[in-house]
Amino acid sequence: MKWQIVCVGKPTLTWAKAGLEDYQNRLKRTATVDFTVLREGGTALETAKKMLAASEDSIRIVLDERGKQISSMAFASWIDKHQQAGTKRVSFLIGGANGHSEEVRTAAHEVWSLSAMTLQHELALVVLMEQLYRAYSILGGSPYHRE
Repeated sequence: MKWQIVCVGKPTLTWAKAGLEDYQNRLKRTATVDFTVLREGGTALETAKKMLAASEDSIRIVLDERGKQISSMAFASWIDKHQQAGTKRVSFLIGGANGHSEEVRTAAHEVWSLSAMTLQHELALVVLMEQLYRAYSILGGSPYHRE
């Protein structure tokens, strides 16, 4: 299964770039993660169209503080279920400063929350990558995740 992260705004913070690179390197053995960065600006409708075009033909998961919260174990189970079903691609959509438009939320297969708090998009990227790594660690029986 391939993963795509579609986000508005290129990561610029040094620590965020380092975190993304670290988790991407860790995930290379178990998962393919591609990034699509959309330029901030334009109307909400233009941004929505770009996000939807970039995530076409994939399961779309919008990350939004109003979405459903799931545990790391539930995320690992979700991945396992979709791998068993032969899912080809999953796209996570991370909005910019203005969040997501209703068009994007409506087109999503699921809307999840990384936190009930609003997260800056670079922080959301790093948290998402860590959770992907954690989920694959759970599936692989690694001691990284402890319960």
